Formats: sequence, C-alpha cells, structure tokens
Amino acid sequence: MKRLAILLPFVLSGCVVGAVADTAVGIAKIPVKAASAGVDAATTSQSEADEKRGREIRKQEEERGRQLRLLEERCREGLPLATDDCSSFKPR
Repeated sequence: MKRLAILLPFVLSGCVVGAVADTAVGIAKIPVKAASAGVDAATTSQSEADEKRGREIRKQEEERGRQLRLLEERCREGLPLATDDCSSFKPR
C-alpha cells in the first residue's frame, strides 16, 4: 500500500503535465485563431464577390422591370409623364 502511495504521484504527474501542456497550447492558439478569423472576415473570396455582383445585377434588373411595368401602365391609362415615350406601347 505504501508503494502505491509513493508511486501514484509519479504515475499521475505525466497526466498533469500533459493537461497543462494541452492547455498552454490551446491558449497559445487563441490569438492566431482570432487573427485568422478577422482576416477571413475582412477579405472577400472571388466566389463571394461574384455572388454579390450577381445579386446586384438581379436587383437592377428587377427595378428596370418594375419601372417598365409602371411606364406601360401609365401609357395604357393615357397618363404618361412628360419624359415617357409611349410610342412602343400599343393601346389595348
């Protein structure tokens, strides 16, 4: 029993040292992970830029379509604005 009590601290010391070393490595990685996350958030990949540009183009096309429908409606109702060109719209 005495031998076990004497050997136990030596046997367990490797576990304690390993746990402390793992914790130290984990703590050392925190600034690196934070910096890389910041860089990733600050930069845009080519695919992200392409997706963003595609969304912008779709929004512009939707707005153009909306304006064209409004123009057509004004021309059809006979209430065009001074800048409206109703020559391409046929009355129904």
